[in-house]
Amino acid sequence: MSTLDMIEAAAIRLNGHVRETPILTSPFLDEIAGRRVLIKPECLQHTGSFKFRGAWSAISALDDAAGKRGVIAFSSGNHAQGVAYAAAQHGVSSVIIMPSDAPKLKIDNTRALGAEVVLYDRAKESREEIGEALASERGLTLIRPYDEPQVIAGQGTTGLEIARQAKDLGVTEADVLICCGGGGLTSGIALALEEHAPGLRARPCEPEGFDDVKRSLASGSIQNNNATSGNICDAILTPQPGQITFPILKRLCGPGFSVSEQEAMHAVALAFLRLKIVLEPGGAVSLASALFRKDEIEGDAVVVVASGGNVDPQVFRQALEFLT
Repeated sequence: MSTLDMIEAAAIRLNGHVRETPILTSPFLDEIAGRRVLIKPECLQHTGSFKFRGAWSAISALDDAAGKRGVIAFSSGNHAQGVAYAAAQHGVSSVIIMPSDAPKLKIDNTRALGAEVVLYDRAKESREEIGEALASERGLTLIRPYDEPQVIAGQGTTGLEIARQAKDLGVTEADVLICCGGGGLTSGIALALEEHAPGLRARPCEPEGFDDVKRSLASGSIQNNNATSGNICDAILTPQPGQITFPILKRLCGPGFSVSEQEAMHAVALAFLRLKIVLEPGGAVSLASALFRKDEIEGDAVVVVASGGNVDPQVFRQALEFLT
C-alpha cells in the first residue's frame, strides 16, 4: 500500500529528473468556469504526461538484479512512454504491451524511446495475462500502470507540488479535478493532499460511458465498465478502479465527474487557445469538468490537473474545429 512516506521518498529520487510543472491561469477560462481555475499542465512533463513520475519512481526503486533483467509494462501509450524513457535513462531494457488501436504517435514514440513493443487486441485479449506470461518467461519486473505502490508514490509527487503551489497562490480550500483511469494519479494526489493541503479535495474526472470510478464511489464498491475501447479519451479507459487505488479513492475523494467526448475535445481547443498548451482528450476531461460541470463544484477556485498531451495530429485538428 502506498503511503505519504513512500511519496516523499519518491520525491527525493525524482528530484532533478522530473519537471516541476507550473500553475497556469486564464481570465477567459475563469469566466467560463465562474471561478478561478488553476491548471497544472502535466502535458509539459517528460514524455508528455504525468506517467513519467510513476515510471521513474518504480524503476529507481528496483534492486540491481531486477534492473539487469529488465522491466515490462502494459499501456495505451502514456505509461508506455514513461516507462520506456525512465528505463532507458537507467540503462534498463523494457518491453511494453500496447493495444493495436492505440494512437500511432504513442506507439511510434514508445519504440523510439528504446522499448520493445508488443501489440494486442484489447477487445479480445487480456493485457494483464500477456504481461504476466512474458514477465514470467523472461524474468522481467512488471510495472503496472496504476495498481502499483511505487507508481502511485511517483504520481503522488504531483500532489506535493500542488499543495505548495496552491498555498503560494492563496488557495487553501478547493476541489482538485484529476483525469482518472485506474486511479493511480488520483489516489497519489489525494494521499499527498491529505497531509499537506487538507483543504484541497481530490475529485476524479472520466469520459461518459467509462465512468467506473465515479460509479464506484457512488455505490461504495468497485464497478466495471462494459467496454474498454470506443472513446476518444483512450488514455484513461480502464476496466475498473484498481484494487490498491480504490480504497484510497473511497476514503479521500469527493464525487466524480463525467464529460462527453465533445466536451473533452472542446476543452482541448480552449486549452490551446487560452493557455497555449496541447492536451489529448483524455488529459483534458478535468478541464472540461471545471468548465462544463461548474454547478457541481463549490468554492471560488478549482485546481485542474491536465494530465497529458500525447494527441495525434488529426485528433488535434478535429478539436480545433470547436473554435470555428
